[in-house]
Amino acid sequence: MNKQKMYIKPEAILNYLKGEDKLHTLITTQSTQVDLVTTDQNLYEAMGSVEKRSEIDLNLLVKFLEVVKIMPHIDLVKEERKVLTPERVEEIRALIK
Repeated sequence: MNKQKMYIKPEAILNYLKGEDKLHTLITTQSTQVDLVTTDQNLYEAMGSVEKRSEIDLNLLVKFLEVVKIMPHIDLVKEERKVLTPERVEEIRALIK
């Protein structure tokens, strides 16, 4: 049986790290039916978009790193990672409000 792949975007990662997302259930239960995948770029953008570092539960980050397959951005998109700009940070933050 093929597992379904779920691609996780930066805004979903940011929500998860803040403890506010349904992704939390998928990650903490380590679903056997879904492979969770993201890129190093998405994780970088999510982490760089955190407003208050004290909002982040490091245990959630550790669990995320344990469960989610993190692919190199360049392998999936065939382009180099981009530097996180203030505009992109605002774009990501706007998606979670």
